[in-house]
Amino acid sequence: MQMTEAGLALIRQFEGFRGTAYRCPGGIWTIGYGHTAMAGPPDVAEGQTMTEADAGALLKADADKFAEGVKAALTRELSDAQFSALVSFAYNVGLGAFKSSSVLKAVNAGGFETVPRRLQLWVKGGGRVLPGLVKRRAAEADLFMSESGKAEETGVPVAIDGKPAFRSTSVLAALVAAITSVISGTLGAASGAGMATLLAGAAGLAAAIWIIRERLLKSREDGV
Repeated sequence: MQMTEAGLALIRQFEGFRGTAYRCPGGIWTIGYGHTAMAGPPDVAEGQTMTEADAGALLKADADKFAEGVKAALTRELSDAQFSALVSFAYNVGLGAFKSSSVLKAVNAGGFETVPRRLQLWVKGGGRVLPGLVKRRAAEADLFMSESGKAEETGVPVAIDGKPAFRSTSVLAALVAAITSVISGTLGAASGAGMATLLAGAAGLAAAIWIIRERLLKSREDGV
């Protein structure tokens, strides 16, 4: 598995060249094609400058480091295109985030058709969806799927809202049902309605807990 020129071109396109050091949205000093000190030498400081040729060479060196990290995390052989797409993704989000992502989990499980959807869960910055990240994830999905078959039913999807479990309407409904069941059972018992009311309330509570549990598991699987 090797990083391709198409993969490097994708990184160059979305990182863009900056010849003077700047702070990225996360406040980290950055230069060239998205190089930071976290990728290794050279360190980046205010006022630092770099030529485009030097930035291109540094990008290649940084990409090689990320490629090694991605390769070490994989448990199966991929095409060069698939591998390059994952290196671009890791270059953007960091190796730590990549290794804990549902993207890697899907790849190692052989679920290539779900990779585009899982990539699109990584499109937020500062708590909001960033159009540039939506486009980058779609480009990475295109590159990944170019040698592995069709992406799900509708092709590479647009951004998907990776909604945390407790923002899910199904979970909110389940919570309401659980509270209602408890209150109904308690009031029924207090008014002398008897065991049938208590059992009905318990059944409603159990059903609500099951719904919440399933939604939490689904959220964990999707990496949100």
